[in-house]
Amino acid sequence: MPQKAPGKSHRKGISLAKLFKIFPDDEAARVWFEGRIWPDGAHCPHCGSVSIQHPTKHRTMTHRCRDCRKDFSLKTGTLMQGSKLGYQTWAIAVYLVATNLKGVSSMKLHRDLEITQKSAWHLAHRIRKAMADGAVLPFTGPVEADETYLGGKRKNMPNRKRKTMTGRGAVGKTAVVGTKDRATNQVTAQTVARTDAPHVAGFVATKAKTGATVYSDEAAVYNALKPWYDHEAVNHSVGEYVRGQAHTNGMESFWAMLKRGYTGTFHHFSPKHADRYIAEFSGRHNMREADTVDMMGIIAADMAGKRLKYRDLVA
Repeated sequence: MPQKAPGKSHRKGISLAKLFKIFPDDEAARVWFEGRIWPDGAHCPHCGSVSIQHPTKHRTMTHRCRDCRKDFSLKTGTLMQGSKLGYQTWAIAVYLVATNLKGVSSMKLHRDLEITQKSAWHLAHRIRKAMADGAVLPFTGPVEADETYLGGKRKNMPNRKRKTMTGRGAVGKTAVVGTKDRATNQVTAQTVARTDAPHVAGFVATKAKTGATVYSDEAAVYNALKPWYDHEAVNHSVGEYVRGQAHTNGMESFWAMLKRGYTGTFHHFSPKHADRYIAEFSGRHNMREADTVDMMGIIAADMAGKRLKYRDLVA
């Protein structure tokens, strides 16, 4: 009997062949989305009424509210609103984003879905927005806290850009701070304008429950946590990475995956859009114990009540 692969082999995945059996056309995909976005039946996204007329004679607005008299469809009031892409395209895109550990580029989506790169880029960012804010907060701990930097290598930059930069190391890069709850293995992270105590320790304080044990490296900014948390640090500068239970290996592992996606898949996150890319990686990390169909269902359900217009993306 063949041995199962290591890692998350207990999860039930979906092959590409099975995916197209589940979503053979737009109607099958629409029914699937409807079960996730409207689990209790259709309701008006404008006023919340459940007094709904369906079907209607409108070409695209399939429902009409009998109370506020407004037409709407399953896409109205969700991240799919205004999209001309079919439900099958959306379902396949959700599958690709959910199952590619290092992310999937807009060029890859453009080729696989047979849509323009512009549409694929907008589509991917809307799915990332659905994956944001998925962690259950506050973390009860023990909590690991750490920061990292995203950006290209100085040696790969053109001379023109190098001459405008002073200093070494993190200069010119985007700072990111994150926390991981060892009790639930959930992660949350975001960019910060500066790596000082108000930004770094302040972020940790919004994610960790007061009184929780917090492990970090020796950076002085974490000392601000001591009055409210059981804080312990390891000294990376002298080669100390683990001391008993004190370490940040969980966050370091998450940073490694994020940077593999940065380098190998996307090659660059602009600071303007970095938080959505980070949300994709943290969202996928937080759902990694779920079966693939459940991961897709969580993303679909979290599309409700959110919008991300193209003009806001490029503004």
